Order: sequence, then structure tokens, then C-alpha cells
Amino acid sequence: MNANDVLQDKIRTFFQEMVVYKDPIQNKFFSSLSIPSYLRDWIVMRFSDDDGKLNLDEVRDYIKNNIPTKNDWELLKSKMINDGQRVKFLAKIRVEIDVRTGHGVFKLPDLGFPNRKYEAIVKDHVLNHNREELLNDSETWGVIECEWNPFGVTGKEGDGAIYMISFKPFKPYKVDVNYYQEVRKEFTLSEWIDMLLLAVDYNPAGFLDTRQKLALLSRLLPFVENRINLIELAPKGTGKSYMMSQLSKYGWLVSGGSITRARLFYDISRSTPGLLSRYDYVAFDEVQTISFPDVDEIRGALKGYMESGEYRVGDYRGTGKAGLVLMGNISDEKMREDTDVFTELPYAFQESALIDRFHGFIKGWDIPRMRENMKAHGWALNVEYFSEVMHSLRNEIIYPAIVENLLMVPKSSDTRDVTAIRRICSGFMRLFFPHAKSVKDVNIDEFRTYCLDLALKMRGIIRHQLHLMDSEYSDTLPDIQVKQKI
Repeated sequence: MNANDVLQDKIRTFFQEMVVYKDPIQNKFFSSLSIPSYLRDWIVMRFSDDDGKLNLDEVRDYIKNNIPTKNDWELLKSKMINDGQRVKFLAKIRVEIDVRTGHGVFKLPDLGFPNRKYEAIVKDHVLNHNREELLNDSETWGVIECEWNPFGVTGKEGDGAIYMISFKPFKPYKVDVNYYQEVRKEFTLSEWIDMLLLAVDYNPAGFLDTRQKLALLSRLLPFVENRINLIELAPKGTGKSYMMSQLSKYGWLVSGGSITRARLFYDISRSTPGLLSRYDYVAFDEVQTISFPDVDEIRGALKGYMESGEYRVGDYRGTGKAGLVLMGNISDEKMREDTDVFTELPYAFQESALIDRFHGFIKGWDIPRMRENMKAHGWALNVEYFSEVMHSLRNEIIYPAIVENLLMVPKSSDTRDVTAIRRICSGFMRLFFPHAKSVKDVNIDEFRTYCLDLALKMRGIIRHQLHLMDSEYSDTLPDIQVKQKI
């Protein structure tokens, strides 16, 4: 067997029910439906045979009958209100507790419902039974059953509301992180890197070299590492927004427009946490089009949060584990790390003290534009399973400890440089060496090449750009090395 056949066989052997056959032609069908990749792979698995062949007619029927569009929602409302029917469907949902009434209220963001307050109410027994899933400060997918009550929360006719009477969370897989970690031992490092690429819908054969592969996989650092802050500038068409919006329900992509402190941190008027408290990462797409009503206010809030993970809005003190990712396009003549590339960022981020809090820079020009031969084709981990694994790996505390034990840090080192390098190393450990339980499990040469060297390069660009912005910042990183003897 050739190397690809060996990899395919290992993926199917060791992950069995967690694999899906990915076919670019099939994906074109799903792309027209605006269904995220993690939901797409689950559907593909459900309606595929053992050879990975998909029954498209069954898929069409399932989606039509179970995943409503905005137009379908009007028909469902009619069935509830005019026909007295209960309706059940799969959708993305967000639940909040109304402070004034104590009721659980829900929103269906993809369906644009509700239009006014107290139109969508969660039954108490549903809320009590699903508190962990529904009250986790983020949106989640699930199977929802609803009915209309003409009297609503006031008990008065004319104040009708739609009630959620049952909920089943969309969690088709029980993730065994320990198994995933142990299985890593069955793969070589190069095989594991290719397996990760397939999991996020890329064909390893479409990349020219390992450098390109590692550049793309560095985008996954915010998926696995808490509070890691990154900047990526890249040419158009390299898949930045796709990875941040389609691979995980635990991340949030902000696509242009005005961003308020309330949206990011805490909304006092609604008593609801903002994006940074609800998600694993928040990515600003097309960052050049992002604006802030009060630049000084948002700068101060971001600097405080990025430093400590804490924020304060009025009398409210909150925390978050989300990383912040800035993504923007870059012109051809700027695709050199020794030039002042951060002039491409909006004015709000043209401040050295804020930039210093970003841990690393991804050279997006090292990532090739998406081509047809770069789309995954063959057996791979399904995205829903892989996203759950990445989310779970964030809670594994052993990796930062291993990194700290492996590195020699000069006493005169800048604290932010050290924090950045350690955090990036920890993220790459989670991606490439999840099986490591102690320093004895780590190949020193591999750690140096695939963790420390990458971290130094990513932080080094931030350091150089800081120097270009403000000459008071040094242009050199501390001489952090790997211990030769542990």
C-alpha cells in the first residue's frame, strides 16, 4: 500500500464510527444549503452506506422535513397557531433567563424569531432538564418541539406565545478524549498531520510541503488553547473565514460592521454576557471593515481582557476563556514579515500596547489559495466529532505543565514574550502530541521543530512589528531553548 492507503486504513481502523467519507462533489450539494460542516458530516454519516456512498434523495427529504428555512418557519407557525399542531425540527437555539419575569426565553437566530419579547418561551420542565445545554451562554443545536399558547406569559388572550415543550441537544457523539489521545500513538507525526488536515476538509496532497500544512493548521490553535490571541493577514481565497465559521459551534465569526463593548463583553441593558464569555474564540473577519463606536473604550477593555481574561462593565465583573483572532487580507507587496504589515490593520489596533497582547502572527501567504485538488477526498474524522475533541482538549491541564518543564527561559525574558511562546507551544502540543502525559512522552527534537520553533517564529513577527511601530520595543526575543536533559 502507498502512504495514503496506509493512512486511510488507520483512520478507519482506529476511529471506526467517527469517520465519514468526504467527497468534494457531495460537499457542493451541502454548500448551497448553508449548513455548517459539523452538521454536514453528521448527515453524511447518517445516510451513507459502509462504502461511503451517500443517498442524496434521503438527504434532501431529511433536510426538507427537519431543518427549516426562514420561509419554512412561517408555515410551521401557521401549523401551530391555525391548526393547533405541535412541530418538531432541528435548529440552532439560544436561551436566556428574563430577569424581570424569571422565564426562560429562546431565540432561533437562523429563522429570525422572535420579533418581540415574550413570543418564545421555554417550558420550566424543559429548562430544568436541560440546564447544562441550554444555559451555557452560547448558541447550540438541538431537536426542538414547539406549540402555541394563545394566552402567553400574561394569561391574557391576544398575548400568545410559542412554547418550547421539549429539547434534545445535538450531541451525536460521546467524546472519549482519552481514547483519542491513546490512538495518536498509532500514527507517525506526518500521518497525524495529514489526518488533521483531512478532518478540517483539506487534502494533504494539495499542499506543496510541510511548511504550508503547518501554516494552515496553526489556525486551529484557538480551537484547542484557551485565551490565545492571534493575527492572520492573508491573500483572498485561502479559507480564513471558512475554518473559523464552519468547523465548530464553539467559535464565533464577526464579519465586519460596528462592534460595541456590550456585544463583546457584557450587555448591561439585557444582563447578558458578550461573545468573549460565550465562545472558545471570537474571530474578526475582514478586520479592515471592523469599526468601534468608542475606540479608546474598546482598546482599554480589550487590553484588560487579553492580559487577564477578566473584564468589568459597570458593576459587573466577568471572565472568559475565548481567544481573539484578527483576520484580514493583505496586498502582494506587503507579504513580507520584515515590512510594516500592521498598517493593514484598522486604526483601533494601531497601538503597540494592544498589539503586544497578541501572542502570535500567522503568515497567511504561506497558505495556498483553495483549489479543487485541496478539498478532502476520502475517509476522515467527521468535523462534529473533531470539533468536540478540540473543545474538550482545552480543559486538559497537563500540556502547559509539560511545556513549562521542557523550556529553559532566561530570567531577563519579557513576560509577555514568555507567555506567548508557552501558550503557542501548549496549543501545538494539543494538536500534534495529544498523547503526551509527561515530558517522558515527548520527543525533544519533534517538540523543538513542531512546537518551539513555530512559536518563536509566530511571536517573533509580533515582536518585529512592535519594533517598527514603536522603537522602544526590542526587536529580539528572549533566548528560550529546549532543555537537553529532563
